[in-house]
Amino acid sequence: MCKGKPYLTHAQVEQLATASSKPTIVRFLAYTGLRWGEMSGLHVEHVDTERRRVSVVQNAVTVGSHIEVGTPKTHEARTVPYPAFLDGEIRARTEGKAARSVLFGDGQAYMPLPRTGSGWFSRAVDRCIAADTTRAEASLERGETPEPIMSRVTPHDLRHTAASLAISAGANVKAVQRMLGHASAAMTLDTYADLFDDDLDDVATALDQARASAVVASSLPPEESEQ
Repeated sequence: MCKGKPYLTHAQVEQLATASSKPTIVRFLAYTGLRWGEMSGLHVEHVDTERRRVSVVQNAVTVGSHIEVGTPKTHEARTVPYPAFLDGEIRARTEGKAARSVLFGDGQAYMPLPRTGSGWFSRAVDRCIAADTTRAEASLERGETPEPIMSRVTPHDLRHTAASLAISAGANVKAVQRMLGHASAAMTLDTYADLFDDDLDDVATALDQARASAVVASSLPPEESEQ
């Protein structure tokens, strides 16, 4: 956990997906960074299965006991890619549905945000934490270092996970900004400054290596430096 944000690993995302009753939604949120309302508001017509992209043009937000549909939080539409491993799962949700059908759920109603504590998402997290705790206790008994226990994440925390996984995969700040729909790259940096700490180390390492190569090349006789 960094600065109050729980970031799941690839393995933890899959663990959570497998433990839940809606694995595709867990994977989709963790690898696209969409807010729950943006995911819920997707229709079949918003999916481009050939390019593996979704158009985020509306937000279906749970307000009290009903769902209000409006524009995305930033009031600007955006296009977000999803990874190839999700292709089959997304195509399965478009097949046989009309263009105006809701992508996730029964195709008719927008999916409400799961209840905290008693909803399907919280129950899946509980199962993961229980399994991790059991494994950790067994590791300690064997004198081994236990694997981290999953944080008590919420659906919105999967948005933070998406940012973390994208940055660790080499995405630059502008790409992450566009994926998340932030108003500016500065906002993305402010929100996830802790995730770019390793990038600073990489810059220093790259500069050190570049300087070493340049100094060695400049110290060689002309005929050797040209080889």
